Amino acid sequence: MTVVDSTQRPLPHLPCVVVMGVSGTGKTTTARLLARRLGVPFADADDLHPRANIDKMASGIPLDDSDREPWLGAVGDWLRARDAEGTGGVMACSALKRRYRDQLRTGAPGTYFLLLTADREELLARLTGRTGHFMPAALLDSQLAALEPLQPGERGVALHGSRNAGHAADVAMRSLREFAAERRRDR
Repeated sequence: MTVVDSTQRPLPHLPCVVVMGVSGTGKTTTARLLARRLGVPFADADDLHPRANIDKMASGIPLDDSDREPWLGAVGDWLRARDAEGTGGVMACSALKRRYRDQLRTGAPGTYFLLLTADREELLARLTGRTGHFMPAALLDSQLAALEPLQPGERGVALHGSRNAGHAADVAMRSLREFAAERRRDR
């Protein structure tokens, strides 16, 4: 199956994409839109957290790596299944550290990352104005401290998230097309 964005040429394969970044960058909104444009399944990693993780974060306590381990396993399983099925998929997931992204790539090696960033003040305003989410603004600084930007050898693109989700999805689509063209040239 070929993915077609109505304004651009088709993508030759259905990718697995992780829209990543700290809380408040617009990951979920952007990931939903990108999944619609690609015609692939969407999932939010927040929905895969065990109840204990949600309770811990809601109490203002940052997760540690042992808390994240089963959650990252579930996220990786979702990506692996989409890759194996050939359906592709878009996951909204913080994926703050390189080793977390490496773990996600073990099951879906071609996973592409879209890192959304924003200024701390903007993020804080978004988080304090948000309702119905377990992640409190008090944990923003711990996430910013943990964030490791995409590094050489990681497939993906970083984008300042202060623009709208449509712009981020457009940039992701262009970047995915460039990545697909590079892969074709390398074969």
